[in-house]
Order: sequence, then C-alpha cells, then structure tokens
Amino acid sequence: MNIQVMPEHKLSSVAPMKQCNVEKKEVELILVKDQNGVQYTNSSIIPTNGCRVGPPGSSSEDNRETWGKKIDFLLSVIGFAVDLANVWRFPYLCYKNGGGAFLIPYILFLFIAGMPLFYMELALGQYNREGAATVWKICPVFKGVGYTVILIALYVGFYYNVIIAWSLHYLFSSMTTELPWLKCGNSWNSVNCTEFNGSLPDNSTSYAKNKNTPAAEYYERGVLNLHESSGIEDLGWPRWQLVLCLVVVVFILYFSLWKGVKSSGKVVYITATMPYVVLFVLLIRGITLDGSMDGIKAYLSIDFKRLKTLEVWTDAATQIFYSLGAGFGVLIAFSSYNKFDNNCYRDALLTSTVNCVTSFFSGFAIFSVLGYMAKKHGVKVENVATEGAGLVFIIYPEAISTLPGSTFWAIVFFIMLLTLGIDSAMGGMEAVITGLSDDFKILKRNRKLFTFATAFGTFLFALLCVTNGGMYVLTLLDRHAAGTSILFGVLIEAIGVSWFYGVDRFSEDIERMMGFKPGLYWRLCWKYVSPAFLLFVVIASLTSSDLSYDNYVFPEWANQIGWGVALSSMLMVPSYAMYKFCSLSGTFREVCIKICSAHNI
Repeated sequence: MNIQVMPEHKLSSVAPMKQCNVEKKEVELILVKDQNGVQYTNSSIIPTNGCRVGPPGSSSEDNRETWGKKIDFLLSVIGFAVDLANVWRFPYLCYKNGGGAFLIPYILFLFIAGMPLFYMELALGQYNREGAATVWKICPVFKGVGYTVILIALYVGFYYNVIIAWSLHYLFSSMTTELPWLKCGNSWNSVNCTEFNGSLPDNSTSYAKNKNTPAAEYYERGVLNLHESSGIEDLGWPRWQLVLCLVVVVFILYFSLWKGVKSSGKVVYITATMPYVVLFVLLIRGITLDGSMDGIKAYLSIDFKRLKTLEVWTDAATQIFYSLGAGFGVLIAFSSYNKFDNNCYRDALLTSTVNCVTSFFSGFAIFSVLGYMAKKHGVKVENVATEGAGLVFIIYPEAISTLPGSTFWAIVFFIMLLTLGIDSAMGGMEAVITGLSDDFKILKRNRKLFTFATAFGTFLFALLCVTNGGMYVLTLLDRHAAGTSILFGVLIEAIGVSWFYGVDRFSEDIERMMGFKPGLYWRLCWKYVSPAFLLFVVIASLTSSDLSYDNYVFPEWANQIGWGVALSSMLMVPSYAMYKFCSLSGTFREVCIKICSAHNI
C-alpha cells in the first residue's frame, strides 16, 4: 500500500498515519523505479486487524460505491441545487428589490457565505465518505446535527413531492386541444369567474392577486379544491386525481434511487439538462412577444435606494442560502460517493456558479412573458408580477394559453417544472437514505427495501397535502419544516467544523485529498464570516410575520404545531450532545473506579 504523507508531518515512510494496536505486521517492499543506477523501493506496513491506514478513502478495503462518471456527480449536484425556487422566487425577488441593484448583496453573500458553505460540505463528505450523521465521527458530540438535517430533508419530502404532483397534474391536463384554464364555464368555475380579453376595468387592482380569472380558479378550485375547505381545521378527503399523480411521483423517485448513485446518476442526464433546454426555448419565444422588452426592463431596472433597506439584504441572504441547498445533507451524501482525490474545490465553484447564473437567466424567460401579459391587459408589470405557486401555476400558464400552439408550450413548460422538481426531490431522499444507511448497516444491506419504505412513508404523510385544505398544511410545512430549523442546523454545522474540529485540521484533510490547502480567504470565511452570516439569517427568520395564505390567517394552535415540527429537528442537536456527554461521563466514572481499585484507594 502506497501511503502519501505530507511533509509537515515529518513521519517515516513506513509509519502508518494512525496508531493501530496490531500484533502482527508485514512489511511490503515494492520496486518503484530504477533511476541513475539506483533502485528505489516503497515500503508500507500492512496491519492484520483491518485498521485503516492513512486518510479515509485510501484503504483498499473501502468498498463504498462511487459515481459511474464525474459528470454524474456534477449533474446530480446541479439538478438538486437548481430547483423550482430558481424559477418562481429569484426573478421576483430581483425585480422587487431594486432589479440589478439586488445582484450586489446577492453576489456578495454568494462569495462570503454561499460558496464557502458549499465547498465545506462537499469536502466534508468526500474526505470522510459518510452520510450526514456518521460524517460527525470527526467530532461525535455534533452527530445530532446530522440527525437534524436528515429529519428536515424527510419533512421537506412530505410537501415538495406534492408540488411535483401538481406539475404532473397540469402536464396531463395540457394534453388537450384547448387548455382547461383558458375560459370560464367549466364545472369548477364559480359565478364570479371573469375572462379579461382586454384592459382591466380597474388598473389599481393587482391582476396577479385576482382570484376570479379562469387560470386562478382552475388552480384553486379545479386542482386544489380549496374552496371546499374553510381552513386548516377543515382538511377533508384527499383528491383522487392528485393522489394518483403523487403515486407516479413516488414511483419515479423510488426507481431512480433504489440502486444508489449508479441509477440516480443516469436519471439526472435528463432531469438536470432538460430545464436548460426548455428555459432557452421559452426565452426565445418570450422575447418575440409584444411587450416582452417592458418586462425585461422592469426585471433589470436598477434602484440603488432599495439597498438602504434591511429587507433587501435579508432577502438576498436567505435566497442565496436556500438556492445553493447547503445544510440538507444532500451535498455531503453526494460527495461521499466521489473518489478520494476528486477536486471538490473546482466542483464547488462550478456548480454554485451554474446555479446562480441559472437563477438570473430564468428571470429573462419569466419577465419577457410577464411583460407580454401586462401589455395584453393594459396594466403595469408590477400588477402581474408575483412569486411562488401563483407565478408558475396561474400567471405563466394563463399567458401560455393565449399563444398559438398553446398546448405544445404548456406541455414543454410543465415538463420543465417536473424535471426541476424530480432531481431536487431525489437529492433530498438520497440524503435521508445515505445518512441513515451509513449509520445503521442493516439498512445499507437492504437498501432497496429501505428506499421503498422511505418513499412510501413520504407518500403517506403527503396525503395530508392533497386534501381539500391541503394547501394550508403545505404552507405550514413550507414555513416551519425547513425554515429556522435548517438555518440553525447549518449554523451548528459550521461551528462544529470550524471551531471544534478545527479549520487547520479540516484544511489538512483537504490537502490530503487534493494536494493543496485552502487559501486564507476560505479559512477566514469558514471560521468567522459564514457563522456570522448564518447567525444573521437565523435572527432574520425569527422576525417573520404571522403565518397566512392570502387572506387566511392561521390560528395560534397551527403556529404552535409548526414550531413543534421545527423544534423536533432542532432538538436533535442538544439531545444527542447530552446523550454523548452522559455516555462519556459514565465511561469516565468507570475508569476512575478501576484506577482507585487498582491502588486500593
């Protein structure tokens, strides 16, 4: 075995990098080369008890599977990071927070916090070759952080899969000659449904908030059946159409993940690349529409005065964090299947940059169509601009329905949403599977069964989100399941790696993998800047307004349940630390008793 030892360690070439209590050792001498008449040999000690020599991943006995190709890993990371939020959230945030001026805090936070955290997680997983929980063998008292992020990833699967199911429902509904959200007069429409074929009667009314358009009524009444629920206390029965779509989504996830990265690495060839093809096609179509330039100008309009408000900086900080996807255990899980000497530094720079450029690029495809909608109805862009589900399930589909060949454009658009969601959901579920499988070997030996159990479990809980009042459950989970809790988890993770395990030791780990240490910039970000950034975002998340959906304000008991969900994951950190402390205390007492007994004290 050829052991590479860093010069600063000043160790003999025949010394193992870790002390192992072995009774028998064999010295292996290997002829390396003959140079200038001198023969050089390389020697190493082969321990007979299986103790790992050298850094993790260097052992020939490490049978952990790896990605089939490097591109499989890159596409998986990009596919996970580039999700629905890149399309339905960033463009609107950029528009409302000063247009081009918003890019200043966004890019600043990308370099001082986003990329460093992204790089840290990739390096952490690749060096230790473990999932989110067992990776904390580097500092066992922080293992609770691993359970926190695994639980959060599981919670997100409860409702994120439902959004993918909506996309699938719209995709099936688009396969008609006339799109169902084009006109009123359908079974789901109310008597107040109004078709606006020209200018709106009142320009002061925001068209994006109008609940009586055919597209808005199709979404809330035809798909969600929300009008049959009075609130979160009145959920009703699951909608069978959405249940069937949810079943299809769960089966796609299962068969994408059941064989590990060997199967998921091939699925992302479609799911990670398709959105870029569709976005480009939609952009080309969008800029040919009347009024598209007005939308793009509104998207890029620069208002530096907005930078004086705290809201802009808070939005930029939270967006860069959630956009890159650090803290969900996915990056650690994905990178744990890399080869030990893979250049994860280059991967971190590449994939995080691609993710942010995609967010910016998608804004052109979105706002070119919003400009067309504003021109069509004779209103300002601000009256049709919105974010979230209202953008991709109401405003954009309505715009598509008015175009020639609307069926084709609708199918293409919802295929994009479907693929954006699928690979992100795959990443979240892989974080759960890898994290727990590495911790409990019986699960690893029965991966297919465990994958099925995980997928089926998320399906059962997701049924609450496809009821008549399921939108209220989804809103509650979206706010609390991965809000303050995930920010808290990553804050503790950054502190654990930088302050307890140590930046210097972590840098040496990276040097063992890639042959060079991270520069001073990265070490300062890991130790000071990133934790400070995360603390700022955690505090900002605690100042958010009361939970609501449109005009419906959630009752106090619903907020308490939401915080209960958040605390259920956050409490994993102190709970495991307490358990570890008690275990160590017990061991310490036993040692003291033995010492005292040996000396008759």
